[in-house]
Amino acid sequence: QVQLVESGGGLVQAGGSLRLSCAASGSFVSSNVMGWYRQAPGKQRELVASITSTGSTNYAESVKGRFTISRDNAKNTVTLEMDTLKPEDTAVYYCKAEMQVRWGIFSPYWGQGTQVTVSS
Repeated sequence: QVQLVESGGGLVQAGGSLRLSCAASGSFVSSNVMGWYRQAPGKQRELVASITSTGSTNYAESVKGRFTISRDNAKNTVTLEMDTLKPEDTAVYYCKAEMQVRWGIFSPYWGQGTQVTVSS
């Protein structure tokens, strides 16, 4: 079994910053792509940012230049630095990781979600 535990959400004023962290634990060989998604009330879950095991990143257009994703492969953690936050960034943020649970076998896992609220 693999568990993803998120931390770092909260309430912040517009223009402020927050850092989200996600740590993978359990039984696995390695982590492949790791990323963050978010879901606002009444909206579909959307990709915010992702990062491969070699460090290639992908960002949603709405967060480019404001958010930075990074990872520590040795610790199997992924971090999302969020700067210049806007009220429209308010959502539940979910960590997602594709884990190699056995050699050559990959499975996706989700964290429980952490609330980010940006006040205007």
